[in-house]
Amino acid sequence: MITRVEGLLYGADYNPEQWPESVWKQDANLMRDAGVNMVTVGVFSWARLQPAEDEWDFAWLDRLMDLFHSAGIAVDLATATASPPAWFVRQYPETLPVTADGVRLEFGSRQHYCPSSPIYRAAATRLARAIAERYGEHPALALWHIHNEYGDHVTECFCDVSAEDFRRWLRERYGQDIEQLNFAWGTEFWSQRYSDFSQIEPPRRAPGPVNPGQLLDWRRFSSDALLACFLTERAVLKEVTPQVPVTTNFMSMMKDLDYWKWAAHEDLVSDDAYPDPADPSAHVLAAMNYDLMRSLGGGRPWLLMEQAPSAVSWRAVNVPKTPDQKRLWSLQTVARGADGVMHFQWRASRAGAEKFHSALLPHGGTGSRGWRDTVRLGEDLGKLAEVAGSRIESAVAIVLDWNSWWALEAEDHPSARVRLKEQILSWYSVLHRWNHAVDFVPPDADLAGYKVVLVPNLYAVSTQDAARLTDYVYGGGYLAVGFFSGIVDELDHIHQGTDAAGGGYPGPLKEVLGVAVDEWWPIPDGETVGVSFTADEETAKAARKPDNELPPKPAARRWSEWLGTTTARTVAQYAEGPLKGRPAVTCNEFGAGRAWYVSCDLGSDVEKVLGEAVRPAVVWPSLASTLAWSGVEVVCRGSESHLYYFLLNHGDTSVDLGSSVPFGAVNLLTGSRPTHVAAKTVVVLKVER
Repeated sequence: MITRVEGLLYGADYNPEQWPESVWKQDANLMRDAGVNMVTVGVFSWARLQPAEDEWDFAWLDRLMDLFHSAGIAVDLATATASPPAWFVRQYPETLPVTADGVRLEFGSRQHYCPSSPIYRAAATRLARAIAERYGEHPALALWHIHNEYGDHVTECFCDVSAEDFRRWLRERYGQDIEQLNFAWGTEFWSQRYSDFSQIEPPRRAPGPVNPGQLLDWRRFSSDALLACFLTERAVLKEVTPQVPVTTNFMSMMKDLDYWKWAAHEDLVSDDAYPDPADPSAHVLAAMNYDLMRSLGGGRPWLLMEQAPSAVSWRAVNVPKTPDQKRLWSLQTVARGADGVMHFQWRASRAGAEKFHSALLPHGGTGSRGWRDTVRLGEDLGKLAEVAGSRIESAVAIVLDWNSWWALEAEDHPSARVRLKEQILSWYSVLHRWNHAVDFVPPDADLAGYKVVLVPNLYAVSTQDAARLTDYVYGGGYLAVGFFSGIVDELDHIHQGTDAAGGGYPGPLKEVLGVAVDEWWPIPDGETVGVSFTADEETAKAARKPDNELPPKPAARRWSEWLGTTTARTVAQYAEGPLKGRPAVTCNEFGAGRAWYVSCDLGSDVEKVLGEAVRPAVVWPSLASTLAWSGVEVVCRGSESHLYYFLLNHGDTSVDLGSSVPFGAVNLLTGSRPTHVAAKTVVVLKVER
């Protein structure tokens, strides 16, 4: 169990301060009717809990906690520190955040604080302690919810307090040695050399490009500054209530925060996910985010802390979810390792910026379609209670590194069009279509348990991490690496060779990949470059078909490279343009393994490369392979005694299961043996091991 609550968690954020107390009991009864077993309370309650610096009001929360306990509903209790109250910012205006342009942001929204402010941190810690000491032994308490969505709205602050904190962080990083910093930042360029740490400021708005080493360290620092806020509160909660698990809700694959570092300090990884109902492929991006959440926790079950019951209120056009979509997407999170489905929010707000945001209890009340969906989902999760605690096993890993992400998307690169999340998604989408489970790993992970490791991009890589990838292939692993990888080290310095001939690209990955990149050839917007795969050409010759009867050739967009081979064989070559005839995709036999290099952005055509890398190495579960390419997403969770196959049909037509259903398997949602998966529906098969 991820908390002391049995089965799968189901519930939502509850904001009682928005409602008269007479509504609370009605809400608790309706929650029980809907199958809700946990609610998140207190996320934005700082102003109500602490009306003034030395004034506290816990009486209303005492009554609410007692009410939920009597109703059999557990509480995920927030520390309420995400939005300081008006009295605080007026008394301490210096705690408000400042932009790179020097503008101090005002009160009136949320997340209005400087992460480095000792005044803010002290006040937040004081509030967390007061809440922990009061409710640490309350029988309704099941989980601590620190802050809320760190990095939402404000990911960095450029005020003088942040500047001093940045300098402190740099002194620790570089051992008080300014010469180490000068080397790391390459300050001989443009006469940027420092003689003392006191001369350093945050990367505020400047006349031209800001030092990339400074920007990279600033991003590291900004993530760490917010993490320090989390850790100060966590320390208090662990001191007072070591037995209660702690979480803070992530925001899917978010660039600004290094979630590998953050997740190491969480008892439970939780996520807020808001896929767009208007996007027909939104479920693929969602699946990728959910696999990341599971991976951040080392494979343990995670918690969907927030999703919209239907429409959100913050997109330009806020399309609602259909009833089937709501059910399908909710159960997708369980399929991919979540042991709970929570929402924002329980009761739709009557005022404020999110009054048009959907809720489990809509403005229309219990007579609405939304309420019927709420009850139905509660029933579904109740039927799937035994799935809680089961895990997903994967033979395929994707490397994700935040430091490389930050460095890759810096300014003054060969192309500003390369975006890491897009590259990962294009590769991940292929695995999703094939129904392969995927783990995400950092570059320093132990890769021994994986048959295939995919690296859509690793622009920045240390020599140590490159050696790990090299050893992995030499020992028999299959590795596929995308373009513009192995270029710089962890300082964002170009990798250098050890002789007069220089290093060249892809740096410390050259040996394992068996290639040498001479020059990058970014592709202008709107243009593509054809790519011919050797296997396709051989098939075409054997079939003796004219060109107009052959399928369209794969095409590169955004990026290509002048690539040469040293020990690798050519898998595909550029078919046109200045690179015509040169290798585009290669494969290198190295030790007992193989390593592929993809020198261009192939989009969905990367399937041809991944097919060669993944299919020979990974054994599919038969059900997953049978339904691959059918539009049915298949995910298997396993316990010691059973396997649970989730079959999620995202398509518009029913899919026949034929004889692929294992003997004795039943659909937990219906209790019977299924023959098909209807459009936009879910089947959950329980199979004995």
